[in-house]
Amino acid sequence: MNEQTITARLDALDRELTERFCERMALGRELAAARMERGLPALDPAAERERLADAAEQAGPELRGFTTALFSQLNDLSRADLARRRGADSALVRRMDAAIADTPELFPEYADVACQGVEGAYSQQACTRLFRVPRILYFKNFEGVFSAIESGLCRYGVLPIENSTAGSVNAVYDLMMRHRFYIVRSVRLKVDHSLLTLPGVALGEVREVVSHEQALHQCAGFLKGLGDVKITVFENTAAAARYVAESGRRDLAALSSRSCAALYGLQILRESVQDQGGNFTRFICIAREPEIYPGADKTSFMAVTPHRPGSLYLLLSRFFSQGINLTKLESRPLPDRDFEFMFYFDLEKPVRSPELRALMGELDQLCERFAYLGSYSEIV
Repeated sequence: MNEQTITARLDALDRELTERFCERMALGRELAAARMERGLPALDPAAERERLADAAEQAGPELRGFTTALFSQLNDLSRADLARRRGADSALVRRMDAAIADTPELFPEYADVACQGVEGAYSQQACTRLFRVPRILYFKNFEGVFSAIESGLCRYGVLPIENSTAGSVNAVYDLMMRHRFYIVRSVRLKVDHSLLTLPGVALGEVREVVSHEQALHQCAGFLKGLGDVKITVFENTAAAARYVAESGRRDLAALSSRSCAALYGLQILRESVQDQGGNFTRFICIAREPEIYPGADKTSFMAVTPHRPGSLYLLLSRFFSQGINLTKLESRPLPDRDFEFMFYFDLEKPVRSPELRALMGELDQLCERFAYLGSYSEIV
């Protein structure tokens, strides 16, 4: 056969496959409806496995693996189609709808907000980006912020979750698995680290640099160039700047922000010393109850998938079949299980879209357990 003849046959076969695919999806819906009328679950996993095995055997050894992948995807698409049609009836979707109805049209300008650190910390700067006039309560560690939200001491909390250079803030992800909260907004903050000292100090006098571990990592190249200098980790960059100001030591410097230099009366010995110029940190704003404001197009959840081959793939394939963009996937080890993980997902899709609603309605079937973390918009 010549190329033109082959192309024509491929086109005809593709049209036939499309017709058969639509017919198969319709039959899947009919079968599910018939089973539910008899009081049975909509899906029959044992029958699906039998059909999958038959198809693989029919294909023969050479194409068996490809055939298994194809028919597994067909089964997955059929499940996604059923989920989309019944997603609005799930308990989670009803809860999301209730949050949308109960949330005011405008994000509040005034609020009591919990932050980790001290005045001048990047969390405080993120807080003032999110709220016009926040009343900020500072806590020594991230767990204090989560506890303040759970106890009702503060309505909101602001926490760093990832940095474009240093990566995820693992301590926050670990705490996410232990605390109840919802993300209601997020913000991206450009982070510039400067080397701060007491006024009049020269670079050659510096023998120790203090800062948060993320800032130290982001400025690793600059610090290496300083030579034999002691590096000390602090709970946050603002606390490091305050320590330098209160210490009176001319051999001490902090990696912190320009605002901390003005706040604590320090000089900027070197400006913007981070290794990469485009250095951003993403902060989340959390609350005790879900609040879904107009324009929410990001959704986050955490999930544990069944401990068997392909379980994570089945979940990821739902994003593809529903046209949902996955913007972040983070895994954290489960403390009580060997070699098993909790996965954190950030999805990009309008909260009212039928595709997202279908996925949310299916999570309880796809995951061993999951936690919906909120739908929100991000300030950039």
